[in-house]
Amino acid sequence: MTPFSGRVALASLRGTVQAEAFTDGHPASITAPLADLLSQPKGARDRQLLLGDIVTVVHTDGGFTYVQADKDGYCGWVATHTIGPPAQATHWISARASHLYTAPKVQAPEAAALPMGARVQVIATHGTFAQTPQGYIPLPHLANLTDRPGDPVTVAEGLLGAPYLWGGNSAAGIDCSGLVQGAWLACGMDCPADSDLQQAMGQPLRDEATLQRGDLIFWKGHVAIIVDQTRLIHANGHTMSVAYEDTAACIARIAAQNGGPVTARRRA
Repeated sequence: MTPFSGRVALASLRGTVQAEAFTDGHPASITAPLADLLSQPKGARDRQLLLGDIVTVVHTDGGFTYVQADKDGYCGWVATHTIGPPAQATHWISARASHLYTAPKVQAPEAAALPMGARVQVIATHGTFAQTPQGYIPLPHLANLTDRPGDPVTVAEGLLGAPYLWGGNSAAGIDCSGLVQGAWLACGMDCPADSDLQQAMGQPLRDEATLQRGDLIFWKGHVAIIVDQTRLIHANGHTMSVAYEDTAACIARIAAQNGGPVTARRRA
C-alpha cells in the first residue's frame, strides 16, 4: 500500500521514505484483460489488475512498471506493455466472464477473454453487440458503470466452481480475498485487496450466532463470506475452487488442519 518502488516514490511520501527520486506520477490504465501485479519485476504475483483499471505510474525499469491501483491503493509491478493511456470507461463486465470478438457476430473469432469487473468504453452498438476500441462485446454481458447489483453474496455465488489461484482476480482463477473484493467492487462498494486489510472492514461481531448473509469470517490468511445460517462461500485450497461449505464444519476442518481458530467476524 506504499507507493515506493525501492528507488522512486510518489511525492506524497517525501519526508517519510528515503528514495533516490520522488515523482507526482501520472495516470494510466490496464490495457490487457488481466495483468499480474507482482511483488518485484519478474517476481511473485500478489494480485491481478483488470482491463480498464486506473493506476498511477510511479517508476518504469527494464520492461516493468511500478504502479498504484486507484481502486484500492494496492501497489506492485506490472509488465509495461500491459498499461496505456487512461481509459474513458462507460461500462463494466457484469457477467462471470465474457469474450472480446473481432466482429459483432457470435461466429466471429474471439480476440480475448474478459473478466468480470473489466471496464470498457462503449462507442456504438451493433445489434446485440457493443463496439469498444478493442473489439466487440455481447451486450448482455455489460452494464453501465452506475448499474450495480445490491448483494455481493449473489455475485460471489456467480463464481461457484471457479478454480482457486493464489492472487487471482477472475473466474479463470481466484483466491479468497479476490472473491471478496470482486464481489464488493461489483456492487460499487469499496474493498481492499488482501484478507488482512479486509479484516478492518465494517463492524466486529461477537460469535457465529450473530452471523448473517454478507458477513465476513476470517482466519489467519483466509476469509469467507456467510451465505445463510449454516453455509459460507469461499475460494479455498481445500477444494481448489470457489465452493459452499458448512460454516461449523469449515471452522472445525481448518482448526484440524492447523489453520488456527477464527480470528474475526465482521459485518461489512
